Amino acid sequence: MTQLYDLQNGEEFSLFVLIKSADVRIARNGKPFIAFSFQDRSGSMDGMYWSATDEEIARYQAGHVAFLRGERDTYQGSPQVKIKALRLAEEGEPNDPTLYVERISLKKDDIDAELKEALFLILEPNIARIVRKILHQVDEDFYTYPAAKRHHHALAGGLSFHTISMLRIARSMLKIYPQLNASLLIGGIILHDIGKTIELSGPISTEYTLKGKLMGHIVIMSEMIDRACVEIGINPDNEAVVLLKHVILAHHGKQEYGSPVLPQVLEAEVIHQIDNMDATINMMTTALDKVEKGNFSEPIYALERRQIFKPDFK
Repeated sequence: MTQLYDLQNGEEFSLFVLIKSADVRIARNGKPFIAFSFQDRSGSMDGMYWSATDEEIARYQAGHVAFLRGERDTYQGSPQVKIKALRLAEEGEPNDPTLYVERISLKKDDIDAELKEALFLILEPNIARIVRKILHQVDEDFYTYPAAKRHHHALAGGLSFHTISMLRIARSMLKIYPQLNASLLIGGIILHDIGKTIELSGPISTEYTLKGKLMGHIVIMSEMIDRACVEIGINPDNEAVVLLKHVILAHHGKQEYGSPVLPQVLEAEVIHQIDNMDATINMMTTALDKVEKGNFSEPIYALERRQIFKPDFK
């Protein structure tokens, strides 16, 4: 079955796709248009629907499946859809949004097994209880939510996949740097992005929730730790708890990147570096998966719009 990223530049197509996002904007001529992001399991691709009527704006909402007729195009180095016709999928057609959501390759059982192994490395009892409590609270959302709306690990299950990738790196680093505190490092990694289960709306047509927009996942996670302490009966001023909160509050590394504090303990800096490395590798790999050897990727917005080259030698 043909998908968006099977298409060559200039190729015409007719496909069922998920409307991942539909942002209404105003063109230079003063007329509204819809900036779409269409999605199937091969990835997402943008397209502009010019001179949209009020009826069309109301009809084409994120989360709906649509039948799209168009042409594969390129704009400023990025793949794009030139829309020729669009309608919503009808009864009897493949209109289930879950059919078009990108998913991770790892199975839930495998992720769960690795997660349980990592939990045994948390020896500090307060951190261990808090981490297990919060994992129990988020339950299935940990395995189904993306790690972002658009950039790294922005697919169903991306949150757990990103977390497991970071845990694999951390476990190797514990062997290289035995001075690292395993409880703080592993506990901080498991919890660092779980606030995204509240910050984001879910894996289908992901948007930011009201709380996500106004607070962000870092502050949300800090609140979740405080709440877990109350429910378990742990003193939130315990040094281990304060340090656990610190590594999470500092994991973006800089205040201009959303962290309210800079890393001030070794494990906080290491978590920031692992997080940044895994996110960067994922963005580059995702872009390179869509190009042939010997070519450059589309510009990666989150990496200063750099284009990444895919070597053609063994």
